[in-house]
Amino acid sequence: MKSGLYIVATPIGNLHDISPRAVEVLKAVQVIACEDTRIAKKLLSLLGISLNKTFLTLHDHNEEEHAIRLIELIKENDISAALISDAGSPLISDPGYKLIRRCRRENIYVTVLPGCCALICALQLSGLPTNRFLFAGFLPNRDKARKEAFEQVKNINATVVFYETASRIIKSLEAAAEIFGCREMAVAREITKMYEECLNGTAGELLAAFAEKQPKGEMVLMIAPAGEEDSPSLDIDVLLREELNQHNLKTAVKNLVERYHLNKNELYTRALKIKDHEQ
Repeated sequence: MKSGLYIVATPIGNLHDISPRAVEVLKAVQVIACEDTRIAKKLLSLLGISLNKTFLTLHDHNEEEHAIRLIELIKENDISAALISDAGSPLISDPGYKLIRRCRRENIYVTVLPGCCALICALQLSGLPTNRFLFAGFLPNRDKARKEAFEQVKNINATVVFYETASRIIKSLEAAAEIFGCREMAVAREITKMYEECLNGTAGELLAAFAEKQPKGEMVLMIAPAGEEDSPSLDIDVLLREELNQHNLKTAVKNLVERYHLNKNELYTRALKIKDHEQ
């Protein structure tokens, strides 16, 4: 086996998704660079691979230091190492790019073994446009920063993809409802596992779905591109007119805010314009 660094994709849920080539490499390398040694050792044990290897953690807080150590191991001992993440393709919202850059500067052989990636799998499941997409990583966990992240991508003509956790998906969808209105979204969860699911709808509709069933598992949030086919303003105007035909302005706005988690002030201003136009 050629000395160097092998970037190896691991399963995101279903153990059978690992490739035969990945198993061969994990058996052959002398060093495993990983996020969590416990998870890495569990994976190797399930695959029937010996744990008689050097395990080296690599995360945001030690990447610079441990990248140097890993490169020294490879160069001084003429050995091979595998870089894996806890699940999926390394470097996708995970550390590793600093290690790769340093390896290239040191003329160390680097290759990649393709495989599972939650980002790609979620896009395939969603039914949203895939000809152009922007992966924006994990959403911030603070309300203001989360809304700012949505505002930054609001007008991008591409499907926007975020990673999110079950514990924060409700807050993220509430913020998304304010920023994106009735634009189509999708949430994929538990990809490749027994309870795999992909839900499509507006942010309000997704919130209603999760109100009936508690969100669980690792999640991917996808937002359809901004564009003519989106037409969120037209949809909201239609909804307002329907409500205003049955209720007074205050009640109409209240109903839509509760139903679709829209911005109350913006909706009230739009409702006033509709009433003034029709009078």
